[in-house]
Parts: sequence; structure tokens; C-alpha cells
Amino acid sequence: MTVNEPLGTWSELFMLLAAMTYLASFVAFAWDMASHSRTLQNVRTEESELVDATTASSGAGGASGPTGRGVRTTQRSVPAGQVADAQMRYTGDRRPAARVAVAVMVLAFVLHFAAVVARSIAAARVPWGNMYEFCTTGALVVAGVYLVSLWMRDLRFVGTLVAGLVVIMLCAATIGFPTPVGPLVPALQSWWLVIHVSIAVAASGVFTITFAMAILQLLQARRERAILAGETPGMPFLRLVPSSQALENLSFRLNAVGFAFWTFTLAAGAIWAEQTWGRYWGWDTKEVWTFVIWVVYAAYMHARATRGWTGTRSAWLSIVGYLCIIFNFTVVNTVFTGLHSYSGL
Repeated sequence: MTVNEPLGTWSELFMLLAAMTYLASFVAFAWDMASHSRTLQNVRTEESELVDATTASSGAGGASGPTGRGVRTTQRSVPAGQVADAQMRYTGDRRPAARVAVAVMVLAFVLHFAAVVARSIAAARVPWGNMYEFCTTGALVVAGVYLVSLWMRDLRFVGTLVAGLVVIMLCAATIGFPTPVGPLVPALQSWWLVIHVSIAVAASGVFTITFAMAILQLLQARRERAILAGETPGMPFLRLVPSSQALENLSFRLNAVGFAFWTFTLAAGAIWAEQTWGRYWGWDTKEVWTFVIWVVYAAYMHARATRGWTGTRSAWLSIVGYLCIIFNFTVVNTVFTGLHSYSGL
């Protein structure tokens, strides 16, 4: 099978351009969060000053009411204006920086898609035969899932993390796992590569987004506790982020999709192993860690759905699951030897 090396070089060039464009999108998303949160903070300060002035004038007029240290409230929800819409709809003020960030990310996705397709044509096969290709294709899936989600929900608040993670994945592929375009090793020359690895890439892409949302959930939960305790909350950019409960609910639904994909990945891998090596399971390092990841996310789904593990505990379980994916992709693929040693390094 002939390898088109010039086209492979063009693929690498487009991948570099995509990474630089994603970086520009990351900067634009960060600028949107910083500038818009500063505007909200100024508006909130003006409102507080107006309320203080009104309270002072009422007190001077002899009015009395249930104010002061003795007042207790049973309202435990975060006051309006402190978090974004829980339904994540496109409401509120115009955000030019966010619009620019999304537009730039769409351009980056087009360049990224062209790079992956060029790699596939150059190698005359699917573009996920080694760690470089798995990482670049996985980053494409992350960006694609995020952009599709933007059509349905206002998820611009997580754009900084998503764009940043995509840039990190592309840098890791280019710097850590550089692999020239080439043919597949004989063991991978099977249609099960298309089925098994494509679903694994999709699952990893979904888990990457839920990892970003779990990070935001922990930050927002900490801020909400400060607000309810009457303290001055930090991180004003989190005014643009929905409540921790809303983030948790959406993450759970996305993790359910990712878990279904990973379950299929595990089953398809076992079937492929039987056809290639004559056994469904052999306790190879890669097989073990694929199962460990499945167990962690199964524990997350079970604990949250039936045991009431909500809030920060569910967020930490989601984070642990993603860290297991990172360990499986990096350490297991590069340090341990076994039947799945197809990193291409």
C-alpha cells in the first residue's frame, strides 16, 4: 500500500495551523470571561450601593423592620444574578468576544478536519493507527462535540477549558508522539479497528468535555458556599457559569453517553481479541486499564443514580475516571509492553 508522504507533510502543516487557531480561540474565550465578568461585577457593585443607600434612608425615617444580625433566612439557593441561567439558554447581553471565539474555533475545526482527512488519504486508511493519530482525532471529536452542543445550549462558559484541552492534546501529539505517516501493523489491519477505536475516540471526546465541566462544578460549588455563608465570593467570571447543580445534571447525561460508548469499546475489543489472538480476555495491561476505566465510570453512574452521591463527590469521580483515561493513553501505551503496543513511537 503506497504512502503519500507529501500529503502527510501537508497534514502536519494543517495540524499546526489548527493548533495555532485553537490557541487564538482560547485567548478570545478567556478575554470574554474576563471582560464580561468585570462588567457584571461593576453592575453588581452599583446595585449594592443603591440598596445600601435605600436602606440607610429608610432607617433615617424611623422605619423599622426585620433587619440586622437577628434576621435568619431559610433560602439556600444562590441569589439571582450570581450564576447564569440553569437552562443554559442564549439570553443576556451581547458578548462580542465570545462570538469571535466561537467563529475562530469553527475555523480551527475546519483546518483540523482537513488535517485529519489528509492524514487518512495519505496513509490510505483510517487515521487512528497510533498515538499521534488517536490524539489528533480525539481532539477533533472534542471540538466537534462542543461546537454541535453550542447549537442547543449556551456552553460558551466552558469554551476556555475545551479550547485549552484541545490545544494541549494537539501539542502532546505533535511534541510527545510524533509519528510519520505510514501503513498499519498487520495486527491492526482489520475492520474492527474502525469499529473499536472510533467508538473509543468518541467516548474519550465526551469524557474530556465532562472533565472540563466537573472542574467548573467544583469551582462553582465552592463559590456558592461562600455566597450562602455571607462571604464575598471570588472568581467573578463564574457569574457566567450555571449553578453547580445544573453543571452536574448536564455532566451526568453526557457521562451516560460516554459510558455507553466505553462499554461498547470494551465489548468490541474482546471480540476483536478473540479473532486475532484466539481469546476474549488475556489480562494484558491495556485490557486491564480499559476495564478499570469502565469500573470507575460505572461506579460514578451507580453512585449518583442510586446512592445519592451528588455534588462534589460525583464531580471527583468523573475527574478520577478521566485521569485513568489519561494514564491509559500515556503511561500504559509508552511504558508497559504487551500485545497492544501500537503507539508508533
